[in-house]
Amino acid sequence: MALKTIGVIGAGQMGNGIAHVCALSGYDVFMMDINLERAQAALEVIQKNMARQLGRGLITEADRDVALKRIMVTDSMEQVGVADLVIEAAAENETVKKQIFTALCPKLKDSTLVASNTSSISITRLAAITDRPERFMGMHFMNPVPVMKLVELIRGIATDESTYQTIRDFALSIGKTPTMAEDFPAFIVNRILLPMINEAVYTLYEGVGSVEAIDTAMRLGANHPMGPLQLADFIGLDTCLAIMQVLHEGLADSKYRPCPLLVKYVEAGWLGRKTNRGFYDYRGETPVPTR
Repeated sequence: MALKTIGVIGAGQMGNGIAHVCALSGYDVFMMDINLERAQAALEVIQKNMARQLGRGLITEADRDVALKRIMVTDSMEQVGVADLVIEAAAENETVKKQIFTALCPKLKDSTLVASNTSSISITRLAAITDRPERFMGMHFMNPVPVMKLVELIRGIATDESTYQTIRDFALSIGKTPTMAEDFPAFIVNRILLPMINEAVYTLYEGVGSVEAIDTAMRLGANHPMGPLQLADFIGLDTCLAIMQVLHEGLADSKYRPCPLLVKYVEAGWLGRKTNRGFYDYRGETPVPTR
């Protein structure tokens, strides 16, 4: 089927990034959040990010102006229901996602495809809560969406071939490189990345190195663009913890046990950049390690 209209549920960092790239690629977009003010604030974030792209010569003023007109913000699932493809980009919480799909499905056209941007949760389980498991699959974008090229595509056990091919073609049409991952906990990227981050937190927890020492070691010793603790702050420590919990519960292996220090930071509400404190304190002009 030809996709023309995209619905995005969740106006956070991932949701507004998905809306951004879809609009620039010529799709009409409904960006929905239960909090309309948050959706409107997300549109302002998109405007700023497009201005940055314009300043770098990556898009033209005409590209920006037309793309912004294609995005409608809403707090209504009825409006999202007219879309040809709806992408859920809410918090990495299985209960929340299932509640969204339960409320969404009665509002959808029979032909609408549904995707989840989950970074770790079983696509088969999420699809089973819907009325269209054969038209449901995982579409895991990387953060920040306008910059990162990869999209992991994950089929549930019931996903049919036409759904996969349509969503793969859609990923290509918005300038992404799709890769297929099996429906196992955390898929490919986070199955590899998050245990590394968790081990970096253990390294801090056990006093092997400070925040600054660990990040410097991995930047200069492994040629990573940012250190693992800095990256954890960028991702969000609550998201890191949620993915580690999915790995630990789903694979029943102690090597995936979340570090107690990561749990403590999340319990304190120190979630990284989005709360201005995590492994670094971002409240001043320059980030300062918190340990």
